[in-house]
Formats: sequence, structure tokens, C-alpha cells
Amino acid sequence: MTWLLLAIATAFFESIKDIFSKKSLHDIDSLAVAFFLMFFTTVFLLPVLFVIPIPEIGDRFWVALLASGIINGIAWSLFMKAIQISDLSKAIPLTGLTPAFLLISSPILVGEFPNETGIFGIFLIILGTYILNLGKAAIARNFFTPFLALSRDRGSKLALCVALIWSLSGNIDKIGLQNSSPLFWITCDSALVSLLLLPFVLLRLKKIKRQLQKNWVSLMAMGLFNALTISCQMIALSLTLIVYVISIKRTSTILSVLWGSLIFREKGLQERLLGTTIMVLGVCAIAFSNT
Repeated sequence: MTWLLLAIATAFFESIKDIFSKKSLHDIDSLAVAFFLMFFTTVFLLPVLFVIPIPEIGDRFWVALLASGIINGIAWSLFMKAIQISDLSKAIPLTGLTPAFLLISSPILVGEFPNETGIFGIFLIILGTYILNLGKAAIARNFFTPFLALSRDRGSKLALCVALIWSLSGNIDKIGLQNSSPLFWITCDSALVSLLLLPFVLLRLKKIKRQLQKNWVSLMAMGLFNALTISCQMIALSLTLIVYVISIKRTSTILSVLWGSLIFREKGLQERLLGTTIMVLGVCAIAFSNT
């Protein structure tokens, strides 16, 4: 069950990263936050290349790296913009649909498909993510609020696009891993994404220079925890199905709610217990499906 522990660690580090992302987005352009996320991720991962052996590079590595760099650069830019301009209760439930899209893309791209118990667990995590972010009060008003917001809320539309893109990038990551090694792949991938975003940030540098000076600690912390997140995620991906790892990664929402209550004194912890319970049951189902 090493993959399960790594997937849970992925969710934990993801939730910590989101705390610093939320703080940074109050003051800095969303594209700049996306760039510094990947830049500092690369900075913290680069020393790994001096420790691990350089793997044998497979034939599909370079194509996968280019594809991943482009679509992840787009995805992170859209994600940061989505959570900056829209309510989290509208945007985050839609990104939680990534595992559902993976059920379509993974069989096509990498030939992976979960068993019946695994599919049930994935469904529970998607449902739990949705309920957890909406809260009981919002459910009482309208259970389909995030989907209704698609017609009038730009952030919700961007979030749905991100979920679709991530369902593709997860499969590309698997191809990259199969043609290299987990830590080598994520270091190269993070470096390429930051390079592709660099020109856009340089054009904004004069406008955001002061904000960067004020928030560099948060930006570095965001990169550090993202490096830990994707390190655990890629190693887990090398051990089990993509859709299982990404589904458990989405349980970071549980921890985000907890951190919001403890750190930011946000309300609504008790009313989100239903979503939390459903997600935990989903994790148990996925774990059981792999025994």
C-alpha cells in the first residue's frame, strides 16, 4: 500500500500549497503566481538531479515533455485565474470532476481502467468533493449551483476547462514516467512550464515588482509544497492507476476546509462533515479495490 500512503501525502502537501496560493493571489497577478509556483518548484527539485541516477530516456519522453509543458502551463494559468475571480464554492467543485474525465481519457491514452469497486470509490470522492465545497446551506438552496454558474460565471468556466486539461495531463505524466523516472520527469516538466510562462511574466514585471517583493516568502513556500506534492504524486502514479491517485489527491479539499477553520477562522466546518465522510469512504473503497 505504498502508493496509498504517497497519494495521501500528495493530498496533504497539496492542501498546504493551496494556503500559500490563496495568500499570494490577493496581491499578485494570477499568471505571475502560476509562473512562480512552477519556478520555485523547479528550484527545490533541481538538487534531486545531483542525487538520483539519470534514467534511460525512452522514445516518447520528449514528445510527452513538450505536450505536458504546454498544457500544464495553460492549466495552471487558468486555475489561478479561476480561483482569483470566482468564489471557491463555485470553482473548486468543478475541478473535482477531473477523476470523472480520467475514466474516459485513461483507457484511451494509457489503457488503464479501474475495477467496479474502484469506480464506486471514485464516484464517492467526486460526490464528496462537490458536497464539501458547497456546504449544507448551498445544497439546500440549489445542489447544482456550480453547474448553473457555468452560464454566467467566468471563473467556473475556467475551472471546468482546467478539470478537462488535468485529465489529459495526468495521462501524459504517466507516459513521461514510463519513459524516464518519477523525480527526473517532474523536474524537467516543472522547468519547461516555468520557461514557457517566463515571457508573459517579464511583460508584467514592472507592474508587479513591488507585490513580488512583499510576497516572496509565500511564493517560495508555495513552490516548496508543490515540489513535495508532485514528487509524491509521480511516485504513486508509477505504482498504480492514474485515476486512483488523482481521486485521492482531490481529498486535499478536506484538509483545506480544516486549515481554513484553524488558520483563517472560516466557518462551516461541521456542516461539511457529510462531504468529508463520503470522501473518506471513497478512499477506503479505492484502497480495498487494490488489495
